Amino acid sequence: MRRYWKLYKRFISQYLKILMQSKTNFFMGFLGFFSVQMSGIAFLYLVFENIPNLNGWSFYEILFIYGFAQLPRGVDHLLTDYLWVFSRNTIVTGDFDRYILRPINPLFQVIAERLQLDAVGELVTGVLIMGIAYNKLNMSLTLIEIVLLIIVIIAGAIIYTSIKLFIASLAFWMKQTMHLLFMVYSFSDFAKYPNNIYSKAIQGVITFIIPFAFTAFIPASYFLNKSSIYLGIFGTVGVAIATFVIAYSTWCIGVKNYESAGN
Repeated sequence: MRRYWKLYKRFISQYLKILMQSKTNFFMGFLGFFSVQMSGIAFLYLVFENIPNLNGWSFYEILFIYGFAQLPRGVDHLLTDYLWVFSRNTIVTGDFDRYILRPINPLFQVIAERLQLDAVGELVTGVLIMGIAYNKLNMSLTLIEIVLLIIVIIAGAIIYTSIKLFIASLAFWMKQTMHLLFMVYSFSDFAKYPNNIYSKAIQGVITFIIPFAFTAFIPASYFLNKSSIYLGIFGTVGVAIATFVIAYSTWCIGVKNYESAGN
């Protein structure tokens, strides 16, 4: 365990050093994320200028879900962004050899390759948006609910990572899966809004097949008093555990059957 911690501390110190050397890139990334999210909110505002609610959801309720969606996605982006690189060329080039030669879990090594600090923009934006909605809706969370909020944000991040890991792991057989990962990941945008504004087909996909609904809409609904604790909290945690088990099992099978690019 000490070996893992020393390795991760080294990566963190390296990226903090890079951050200090390239402050401009960091702030440009931060502003980029902020601008994109603000444009999405502006669109929502224009929609609600013409309608009182959207399938029973008010502007600030949707704003709360929208802000909530940024947090698990931001945590995943911050910590596991290198899986995108892995899905593109690590197997094809044979670079995975260096991970299996070291006496440390290969997945830990892959994830530790990059700490994507521009995800801070995503996290700050999410907190600000949720804070505005929280105030306008006159919400009042108890200490237990705050703890539950943190738990489901972590669970949502695990769901994001698990989906990404599952698709990236298919590269052991398909060699490159970045295009597939882009296609699957695009469904995460549906999680920013209530499920019932979509068709039954889309609801089914983002709830039961690619469960992005459990990263934002479903847990956020609990805090808006529109979902039970069984679905909003226990359901989210259960889906996080299930998706991670499936993804990590697929990864382990892939590692076991991996053949170097030279074979």
